[in-house]
Amino acid sequence: MSTPLSPSGHFPITGAWLESDDPGDRKFLSIASLTLESGDVLEDVTICYQSWGQLNADGDNAILVNHALTGWSDVPGWWPLMVGPGLPLDTDKFFILCPNVIGGCQGSTGPSSIAPDGRRYGSRFPSLTIRDMVAAEVAFSDALGIKKYRLAVGPSLGGMRSLEWAIQFPERIGAICTIGSSAVATGDQIGTASIQIRAIKSDPHFYGGDYYEHERGPIEGLGIARRIAHLTYRTEAEMDVRFGRELQGDETGRYAVESYLDHQARKLAERFDANTYIVLTEAMNSHDIGRDRGGVAAALAQIKTPVVVLSIDTDRLFPPRLQAEIADLAPGARPLVTITSPFGHDGFLVEVEAVGDVIRGALTLG
Repeated sequence: MSTPLSPSGHFPITGAWLESDDPGDRKFLSIASLTLESGDVLEDVTICYQSWGQLNADGDNAILVNHALTGWSDVPGWWPLMVGPGLPLDTDKFFILCPNVIGGCQGSTGPSSIAPDGRRYGSRFPSLTIRDMVAAEVAFSDALGIKKYRLAVGPSLGGMRSLEWAIQFPERIGAICTIGSSAVATGDQIGTASIQIRAIKSDPHFYGGDYYEHERGPIEGLGIARRIAHLTYRTEAEMDVRFGRELQGDETGRYAVESYLDHQARKLAERFDANTYIVLTEAMNSHDIGRDRGGVAAALAQIKTPVVVLSIDTDRLFPPRLQAEIADLAPGARPLVTITSPFGHDGFLVEVEAVGDVIRGALTLG
């Protein structure tokens, strides 16, 4: 039997690639079984997480960080200058927790995990919803004895989960901060995401999702998906000003922007699992806080928890109108905060000072 490989075909699923790309003091917590919205049951669920700071005697200084699609539990690794002494998520004051989402590939139970029968889940891993992810986070919090968070904060997919926390468990959240997120997945988002999923599944090395025992995984398909996604994360203006029609200046004959997107594709393929990309993307497509709650407006009307909504003016993946909807319809929402950035959706990663100021303000509400 061959060694199980990562999607790139170069690094083992368990081992060096995982440790080097998810640094820090990782911990693993069992939450036993989890019944999903679909009725499927995930057995022996493990949550990988990292923490910073100390829980105080009153247990009221915990912060839940909900990472985005390709994020992971090491917040400083994907969100620099956000966690640490004196930083917005101040480790001298707060106990910060970031669990790797279920369906993930950096330690939590996901498609590359070993199933109870001793084989990797692969194509057998069940579909997930945002509510399933929150259910896992609640079980995780219970296991750690966290009764209430001062703040739940997250960008994109993380903001979706923060909203679900506020609707389902308002007594366990002092406040939430959603960043570049929405109350419902739009047709445009679903359309773009569906093409990315199609690219992965069309790769001849996908093997129906059961590629872990093969010498090569769907690196090309995952790379195409990442290239498409990355263009939605940035802006047309940035791509034109930064690259324009410049050639790379090597023997490949590529445009400079092609080389840039190739680089982004390689980086993701060396640390991420293609099946996880599909599972989490499909979960985001399913996002609709109004489902079985009378619609989006009725669901948002339930939120009395303080809500801080951060929008990025150039975000074309989660355009500002989607954040305005949350701020307008949630009774607990403060006025919409919009930051100006040339970097589009990825502005939440780049504009750390402006985003940090918003988080500091949100922490005063919890």
